[in-house]
Amino acid sequence: MTKDRLTAFTDGVMAVIITIMVLELKAPGGVTLADLRPVLPVFLSYVLSFIYIGIYWNSHHHLLQLSRTVNGAILWANLHLLFWLSVIPFVTSWVGENPLAAIPVALYGVVFLLSGISYTILTRVMTAHEGSDSDLARAIGRDLKGKTSLALYGIGIALAFLLPVASLALYVAVAMIWFIPDRRVERVLGTS
Repeated sequence: MTKDRLTAFTDGVMAVIITIMVLELKAPGGVTLADLRPVLPVFLSYVLSFIYIGIYWNSHHHLLQLSRTVNGAILWANLHLLFWLSVIPFVTSWVGENPLAAIPVALYGVVFLLSGISYTILTRVMTAHEGSDSDLARAIGRDLKGKTSLALYGIGIALAFLLPVASLALYVAVAMIWFIPDRRVERVLGTS
């Protein structure tokens, strides 16, 4: 499989994930602004999850820009990532319906954590394939953003049982860390 085909497949899966999430949004029963209040948590969970999918899409695009070829290990690591991303619509819906309940908020974090771990695995597999002196290896470096994100997810999951709103704040903080495009890749590509 070529890296272009992998890119197209991944783009398609992410588009389906976003579509599934948006289909979960239901219009309120009334016609006033006050009628929007009950659906606000569902909408906010959708926004956060949409941002996460966008971050993964952008980061995946950068990874493949820096790779020359793909192999079987990369294909499997990519499928592993797509599996965890495909669970996001489920946890988005559950946390949206129960925004301050410990178990849904914790599971939301678990899916983000496992998505982050699977992305880390993908970067490691791709770096091993490309070589330690590759553009990809230079761009990823020590990956402090990735390691910090995984730690914050872990803290968020634990906090969900004490203070779910703090967990959600941590999940938003991680999204904010990644929302700005990764300058490491842009520097290597010479596009910053």
